[in-house]
Amino acid sequence: MEIPRDKYVQELIDRKHNGLIKVITGIRRVGKSYLLSTLYYRHLIQSGVDADHIIRIAFDDRKHLALKNPDALLAYLDSCMTDEGMYYLFFDEVQELDSFESVLNSLLYRENVDIYVTGSNSRFLSKDVLTEFRGRGDEVHLFPLTFAEFMSVYAGDRYEGWNEYYTFGGLPMILTRKTWQQKSEYLSHLFAETYLKDIIARNNIRHPDELETLITILASAVGSLTNPKRIADTFKTEKSSSLSQVTVKSYLDFLEDAFLIHGVHRYDVKGRRYISTPLKYYFEDVGLRNAKLNFRQQEENHIMENIIYNELRKRGYNVDVGVVEKQVKQEDGKYQRKQYEVDFIVNQGSVRYYIQSAFALPDAEKVRQEKMSLLNIDDSFKKIIVVKGPAMLKRDEDGVVTMSIFDFLLNENSLEL
Repeated sequence: MEIPRDKYVQELIDRKHNGLIKVITGIRRVGKSYLLSTLYYRHLIQSGVDADHIIRIAFDDRKHLALKNPDALLAYLDSCMTDEGMYYLFFDEVQELDSFESVLNSLLYRENVDIYVTGSNSRFLSKDVLTEFRGRGDEVHLFPLTFAEFMSVYAGDRYEGWNEYYTFGGLPMILTRKTWQQKSEYLSHLFAETYLKDIIARNNIRHPDELETLITILASAVGSLTNPKRIADTFKTEKSSSLSQVTVKSYLDFLEDAFLIHGVHRYDVKGRRYISTPLKYYFEDVGLRNAKLNFRQQEENHIMENIIYNELRKRGYNVDVGVVEKQVKQEDGKYQRKQYEVDFIVNQGSVRYYIQSAFALPDAEKVRQEKMSLLNIDDSFKKIIVVKGPAMLKRDEDGVVTMSIFDFLLNENSLEL
């Protein structure tokens, strides 16, 4: 079973021969090695590159053990590069190469090399890995499967697929597990034995139980506004722990640094300014989020919001959560300032969208509530409500577009519908 990842292949194509080290990042088991060594390799071959001009080295393969030595690697490359033609260097699990930063930077002085790397240890998974290459790195971030990618190889219909997807997420190997038990055990083991251990090792965390509790708190309240003080207060009242705000902030940074969660800032639409706190946190993969909660507490509405956020990021948008303030007249005649929340403010260049995630719109009152924040935005950018239940794509008299989650996720250009 092969899952098309055409977007990422194209991103690599667009960066070909740009003189930088192409660094493929992403959480473990997301398919970085497959993208590079299978899909992109095939593209190069089909575009006319000779196979002997593509040098693939997986440093976690025992047959390449000797090449972990920088001098041995450089000598090997010299023996392979026998002419002035362009050579494509694929280094998988490059963190296994001793002094890999200096080796890669030195290779850039050769005019006939194009370098691509992946890595998976706790250090290489970090968002700051590009600093290792002194401004000579170019990141391609690989996300878990979108729903459209998932459905491209899923055997059932979209409704069955949605139930699987919002429960087990989009790590590719999920599609090879046949039973609920196999899927849940895979994700639970992966979370505990890989992701957590990576973060603990990288950051020398001495109290891993606190980190695990923090992740559970975030998973239980995904998409809710919070900040280090609120989380520290939760530890104090519910866990009888005196975990400080400073430590909570450090743990949150560690989790973001490893791409496991993403903090999203609030933006005051009318005031045109960011609000520093509180933030919302979403998980890179909802299956991992559910695994951390042992597949309990699966509120489909909150998970749907997380999936919409991930889809927007994968499409290349900058995403904030929004606040719209309005003076509302009270019964006594006085005016009171009231805040309405916009789930997502979506930007890309000069284009902007305002998006609400609404699990259901059962009656006119619910429609009014969901539209309230959108109708209090004065600009003319497109306003969209995405609903889970059956919904015919339509634009109402207020200019607000309603579409189903399937219309949104299965059409790459859905925001233009």
